[in-house]
Amino acid sequence: MPDESERSYRALAAVPHLMRMVLGMVAARFAEHMTALALVLFTLQRFEDAALTGLVTFVAILPGLLVSPLAGALLDRHGRTPLIVLDLVIAAASLWLVAILTMVDALPAWLLVTIVGVNSLTGPLSRTGFRSLFPVIVPAHLWERANAIDSNSHLLASVAGPPLAGALLELASAPVALGAIGTMFAVAAITLRRVPEPHMEIASSGRLVRDAWDGLVYTVRNRTLLGLGISMSMLNVACGIIVIVVPLLVLERFNGSDTTVGLLFAAQGAAGGVAALSFGRMKTAGRERGMLALSALLFAMTLGLLAIPSLVAVAVALALLGFLDGPMDVALFTLRQRRTSTAWIGRAFAVSMSVNFLGYPIGSMIAGALGPRHIETSVVVAIVAAVAAAVLTWLLLPRSGTAEAR
Repeated sequence: MPDESERSYRALAAVPHLMRMVLGMVAARFAEHMTALALVLFTLQRFEDAALTGLVTFVAILPGLLVSPLAGALLDRHGRTPLIVLDLVIAAASLWLVAILTMVDALPAWLLVTIVGVNSLTGPLSRTGFRSLFPVIVPAHLWERANAIDSNSHLLASVAGPPLAGALLELASAPVALGAIGTMFAVAAITLRRVPEPHMEIASSGRLVRDAWDGLVYTVRNRTLLGLGISMSMLNVACGIIVIVVPLLVLERFNGSDTTVGLLFAAQGAAGGVAALSFGRMKTAGRERGMLALSALLFAMTLGLLAIPSLVAVAVALALLGFLDGPMDVALFTLRQRRTSTAWIGRAFAVSMSVNFLGYPIGSMIAGALGPRHIETSVVVAIVAAVAAAVLTWLLLPRSGTAEAR
């Protein structure tokens, strides 16, 4: 039995196979963050169309969200590690294909949208797979610290990934940059192949579609997961707007470079990393609802800085937004783990995470449609969405509860 009095990061590092999984996850998330910004910058440069850029961001996410119940059922039925590896291989192949087609000048806009959309279909396998492995591999008394590492790996990737992607696109050709990012996905897949699949209880009907439907029903009936889905999706509308607005501000208003865009997002990630490690030391049980609501409200207030016509103001805003990501991530991940039955963790996490993220592509489409002429309007929409997220979090999340079996 694990010693529950030992709650240090050293005890977490001693969990079998965890460090290999974390290494593979960090590599995959580096590639994912690089891809997100690289696609935005690549589309803006090649096609010079903000609306198309918003559409590419939209289709990079939405198809995966729609198939997430099936992805969750597959993860519960057929194991997490092999399916995570499969998604990473597909991501690598997709980027290599875009790079090759760009080299031979055979990449029309519709084909780029198609490749990005097809690649999105397997995205939930790795996003949910990684996050659902933590509560299975890690003892419950170390969940806060594990979630801080989870959040910090995501934020570490957001520190170095965007500036690296921006620098690659600025200093090398687009095919080289995209090909290099694809190779990072391949390295992550190779690293994760040796992580064993943990044994766990599964509630299955024996039929894939029925299991997917049951996972969707479980998530909707779970008041905590449903409340998180509605409130966090609203907050992600603001996040989706930011990812389009910041490049437009830097490139169109301030005549900055791709590298500058990457460095600004890196500041956001760096601040979030510090915050996540700090809040990971807290015992969050019973405090998650307040942490999430307050962070979302402060998020809305910080967004107002983006309306100031200054590159420094944008940098400060992103750093503050990143810092707020830390307590939000730790509270969100831990609350979801506490109130989800282990037997449903793959399907429930897949649906919950996808619903949480649904607002992101919507926000990107809004910002892309408004374009560089209506940046201030986009910022106002983001602020309203963040305030709504704070209110909904407070109203919809139960004050207390335990994992629901069904």
